[in-house]
Amino acid sequence: MLEKFERYPLTFGPTPIEKLGRLSAHLGGEVEIFAKREDCNSGLAFGGNKLRKLEYIVPDAIAAGADTLVTIGGVQSNHTRQVAAVAAKIGMKCRLVQESWVPFEDAVYDRVGNILMSRVMGAEVELVDDGFDIGIRESWERAIEDVKDRGGHPYPIPAGASVHKFGGLGFVGFAEEVRQQEADLGFRFDYIVVCTVTGSTHAGMVVGFAKDGRERNVIGIDASGTPEQTHAQVLDIARNTAALVELGRQISADDIVLKTEYAYPAYGVPSTETNDAIRLCARLEGMMTDPVYEGKSAQGMIDLVRRGFFPAGSKVLYAHLGGVPAINAYSYIYRNG
Repeated sequence: MLEKFERYPLTFGPTPIEKLGRLSAHLGGEVEIFAKREDCNSGLAFGGNKLRKLEYIVPDAIAAGADTLVTIGGVQSNHTRQVAAVAAKIGMKCRLVQESWVPFEDAVYDRVGNILMSRVMGAEVELVDDGFDIGIRESWERAIEDVKDRGGHPYPIPAGASVHKFGGLGFVGFAEEVRQQEADLGFRFDYIVVCTVTGSTHAGMVVGFAKDGRERNVIGIDASGTPEQTHAQVLDIARNTAALVELGRQISADDIVLKTEYAYPAYGVPSTETNDAIRLCARLEGMMTDPVYEGKSAQGMIDLVRRGFFPAGSKVLYAHLGGVPAINAYSYIYRNG
């Protein structure tokens, strides 16, 4: 599905799939849970899901003659950290707008974790006191113009690389990769669980798995707290991506399955249940997840298993998208484990 698109390799190759046997057994043993480890996908600043997307965006940036990647996220954005790493790798400058998307007060929130690594990698970081929104932000547009005013050649990458024209391609590739791994494993996954915020990871999976009729088996766990806007954005990205890859069929609103029960109390703020899920995965599998994204999708998956959402005998693939560096900004919560 992606043969006609240029790809700049930023990852090690296919990411491993591991069985989470102890977690499966703890949850009753009727559902087999596996994890696809996108958090182990690259040597670039701890990797993560955005690198799959950036592999299809970087060729366009190079072709455009850009010298500066300009993007935006929250203070502890995984995406901005990965863009900073990519800029360093390909020899471009990086301008990051970091907005106050998370109502979480910690004395070192803006000095550790993702933002610390972005600064170490040489990115120019601008802190902006604006709240959360997955849409196009004025602060980002101002940063793009500022780079131009200084004589630079900016390449704009929206939040999460999501509403970029190529933002969904990387996770179409994820689906194709899973199909090959399934052939090697000798079975197919019945469900794929993914965290959803800006939307292109979920959207790319929907398009990729639509090829074999599994688009509605991609279960998005909303962590945005803005479910209507998020659902609409996932649908729009999926439709644009389907047209790009010439899927040959329309993506409908019903194809976007989004579970909205787990985003509370707010974007980036973990609930007691999120923290329980983080500790459970860590103590049973040695698998670290984070308070903003993967902790909430793990919480959702665990709850869905307990509630019987997945039929007995199901094989569930949990997409671990990375993001664990953000846990450092929440260190007081986990000071005793």
